[in-house]
Amino acid sequence: QVQLVESGGGLVQVGGSLRLSCTASGSILSISNMGWYRQAPGKERELVAGITRRGDTNYADSVKGRFTISGDNAKNTVYLQMNSLRPEDTAVYYCNAVADYYAYDFWGQGTQVTVSS
Repeated sequence: QVQLVESGGGLVQVGGSLRLSCTASGSILSISNMGWYRQAPGKERELVAGITRRGDTNYADSVKGRFTISGDNAKNTVYLQMNSLRPEDTAVYYCNAVADYYAYDFWGQGTQVTVSS
């Protein structure tokens, strides 16, 4: 099993920045991909950014150039640096992990990000 704990959400004004952290524990050596998803009220959960075991990254078009995903293997932590935040970035952000030999994904508890105009 993999456990994910997120932190770093909060309230920020338009144009501001936040950094989310996600620390993994448990079967961390089995993790092949990690990512950040978000879900706004009344909307489906969507992928924001992902990072593979070897460091390849991908981003939703809506956040390219503003958000950066990175990982610190020594701390078993993935970060999401969010700059130039917009009201439409307001959502609950969830950390996700895909692990070898597991038929399901692992999720964190979610952290609220609110961007005020």
